[in-house]
Amino acid sequence: MLKQAFHTRALGFALLASAAVIGQSATAREAGGFAQAEWAQDYASPAAMQVQRSSTPILSPQTVAATEQMIERYRDIVNRGGWKPVSGADRLRVGAKGPAVAALRQRLIVTGDLDPASGGSGVYDSYVAAGVKRFQARHGLSQTGAMSQTTQAAMNVPADVRLHQLEINVVRLRSYAGNLGNRFVITNIPAALVQTVENGQVVTLHAAGVGKIDRQSPIMNTKATQINFNPFWTVPASIVKKDLIPKMQKDPTYLTENKIRIFAGENEISPASVNWNSDEGTRYRYRQDSGADFNSMGIVRINIPNPYGVFMHDTNSKGVYGDDFRFISSGCVRVQNVREYITWLLKDTPGWGREQVEQAIESGKRVDATLSTPVPVYWTYITAWSTPDGLVQFRDDIYKRDGVNVPSTLSAPTPVASAEPVQSFEPGDEEN
Repeated sequence: MLKQAFHTRALGFALLASAAVIGQSATAREAGGFAQAEWAQDYASPAAMQVQRSSTPILSPQTVAATEQMIERYRDIVNRGGWKPVSGADRLRVGAKGPAVAALRQRLIVTGDLDPASGGSGVYDSYVAAGVKRFQARHGLSQTGAMSQTTQAAMNVPADVRLHQLEINVVRLRSYAGNLGNRFVITNIPAALVQTVENGQVVTLHAAGVGKIDRQSPIMNTKATQINFNPFWTVPASIVKKDLIPKMQKDPTYLTENKIRIFAGENEISPASVNWNSDEGTRYRYRQDSGADFNSMGIVRINIPNPYGVFMHDTNSKGVYGDDFRFISSGCVRVQNVREYITWLLKDTPGWGREQVEQAIESGKRVDATLSTPVPVYWTYITAWSTPDGLVQFRDDIYKRDGVNVPSTLSAPTPVASAEPVQSFEPGDEEN
């Protein structure tokens, strides 16, 4: 029975993906009156093998139960010897032939990404490509259908390591098994993903930019309390020292070009008056003007009181949302399609519908909106889980908290968004 459960045919090929799958549907869905944040996805064939988004929150009793069942399935895989490594990633594309393709087919069959009935051919056909896409979707990778070193590295993580990942993460999931609220937000840091949840269902799904490996986003429970439209950004002392001063040493026009002003008390001073080759620059306050095109917080900041001084915000560098690697902030969380996100947050606040949100943004002025009922926000760290539909998800243990030595498959930003420069420093632990 367990073996059959892993056959994709037994899974029905109509499995819905976890809400953490990026790039799923080209069709926008309306949920609760709000436009869904989605990513385009193109599958060549067959249509039945497409991975689609689940409406089950990652923090839910259903996810706990599904993950417990998946642990049993992976124990069976491990007991049967796991899977064999694949190789030749650089040579494997549609049309390729040979033993490496046959080995790839077998690897995909073991985890239900390819129907055994598709045959044991040594040809990389559309079925193999669809199976690779499905595997990539389950691991948060760009779904090209072609093998790559990153995809191969994810495939070659041993089955027993994946099993241990599931066992560790189900404990984390169980810790959220209580009542999280009727409306709440989940940020899953390893997946770099934000879910909004209402009445037990995912309403909107957003790619996110989260903390760098050396400036990690904290695990915490808090609440969204206020929205700041068109905010200034006060540069925190840590970023002044680590990023801003070195930039000024290389380029004396950096502050001016990025509309960052220097203040001694309440008095603005000229960048040219500061000795940037000394510690003088650390004595001043730095504030970036508001503006969607250049302000590091973009058009909006979401306040979530916490002892770490972090928050959620828009960004002026949206190209990063197309990358697999989105660990790029100084601890805060950037949110894709932030207008949908804040509209959902403000839904129950009188006088703050979508029209008012747009008006506040377009005004270009600092406007604050306080939520009439604060919304619970959970920043969590889940690297392995399953959905009730039988689909298992894995993400890199980017902060090395699993303790099972999962090899990293993502080590740097992918070139997807390389056409759009990303600021090298981000909002972090500053005051409002």
